[in-house]
Amino acid sequence: VRDCIQKTLTEWSSKIGQDQHQETLEVLECTVAQAIEKINPEERDELKVSAKLFIVGSNSSSIRGAVDLACSALGVAQLDSVIIAPPPVEDGTNLPLEYLQPYWKELENLVQNKKIVAIGTSDLDKTLLEQLYLWAQVKPSSNQVNLASCCVMPPDLTAFAKECDIQLLTHNDPKELLCEASFQEVLQESIQDVKANEWIPLWLLRYSVIVKSRGIIKSKGYIIQAKRNAS
Repeated sequence: VRDCIQKTLTEWSSKIGQDQHQETLEVLECTVAQAIEKINPEERDELKVSAKLFIVGSNSSSIRGAVDLACSALGVAQLDSVIIAPPPVEDGTNLPLEYLQPYWKELENLVQNKKIVAIGTSDLDKTLLEQLYLWAQVKPSSNQVNLASCCVMPPDLTAFAKECDIQLLTHNDPKELLCEASFQEVLQESIQDVKANEWIPLWLLRYSVIVKSRGIIKSKGYIIQAKRNAS
């Protein structure tokens, strides 16, 4: 992720003048157009477009923006699935349902507005997954489990997922995919005269486009949003 951000920022920065830097520091849209492959509408039915949204800052309203940006970048009206990964918590600390609820409500709204087909979760234990399932209007269709922390699926989680028709998936993402310090460091290295310590990442979305019939990845990439807290 760090390498992707650095390469994009460096290439983008080299293409604009220093004067433009100063004018656009409040809002920077850093894209490398040739690096994003839009989906041909004629091929849309043959492809599955999925995303995993990593929340860095605590702002549930950013979910709609992330989905809209992903749809715009890929040239689609709808994502087939979105999995939300809440911010990491300290070991031994349990994430409360109240924390997840505003994020899930945003996802539910996007399902109802036909921007997303299915929504899922990441790293929820049986207790929290059950609480979310009972509370939610749109039920989670999947839950990702990190096999780095458990080599075998917990039996209680497996039984509950089977009972409620929730697909259990595995992943090997680190607990914190991109921390604030790492983002600021790569920003400082990539763009001259930027006040990196003023920029805070809000979310990171990883998308993948899969050919359904063959199960191969056609394209994948990252979209990130950061906010400038100028003093």
